[in-house]
Amino acid sequence: MNKPKAIMNWSGGKDSALALHAVWQANEYEVVALLTTVTEGDGRISMHHVREALLDQQAAALGLPLIKVPIPAQASLAVYDNIMYQHLAPLVAAGVSHAIFGDLFLEDLKTYREQRLAELNLTAVFPLWQQNTAELAQQFVGQGFRAITVCVNEKHLDQRFVGREMDAAFFASLPAGVDPCGENGEYHSFVYDGPLFAQPIAVTPGHIERRTLGEANNTFDTTFWFADLETTPEFAR
Repeated sequence: MNKPKAIMNWSGGKDSALALHAVWQANEYEVVALLTTVTEGDGRISMHHVREALLDQQAAALGLPLIKVPIPAQASLAVYDNIMYQHLAPLVAAGVSHAIFGDLFLEDLKTYREQRLAELNLTAVFPLWQQNTAELAQQFVGQGFRAITVCVNEKHLDQRFVGREMDAAFFASLPAGVDPCGENGEYHSFVYDGPLFAQPIAVTPGHIERRTLGEANNTFDTTFWFADLETTPEFAR
């Protein structure tokens, strides 16, 4: 019997990797592609600010086609929804029936995704939903995943936590009140190796920058530390 076709909504980070791993282990869906939003004209993964070239290397290491969805900077929700509809509708016509996400706890976001996808006859799948995040962090390290923090929210973490290897010492050092998986937006990450990857992606943290987002329209005013990941020369050759 043929398995339902699904797309993996891929941020490049830890939760996406854990969700994809769970889906592949369960063997219930045929994952036909990764889908990632990138900031239009910027060449970066939205919010995470990781270079598209590194995203391309992730997709190659995973052996999956990659669909990039360009989103204008500071796009309204209506604009975002319209762009996503334009990219998802052809996938549905091609037989995709499910969309996989790495969300854990945010009920309002889960409901939003389910409602929007239902308009296209797509079913949302949340393999990690309401799992214990401390246990997930342990699984991430124990299963051999490797990642670097690329963005931290200054409200929760300081500069010392950006550009760091996400090993057992990293998770042990997180302050009280910070979700181990960053589910409240405390940090974002880039996975460069693990059981899903045919080969590791050689990266190194480059320039670290402090930026406040939302200054233009005052609708979203939060300061972040970003680490600009760079491909190491041996991989580039």
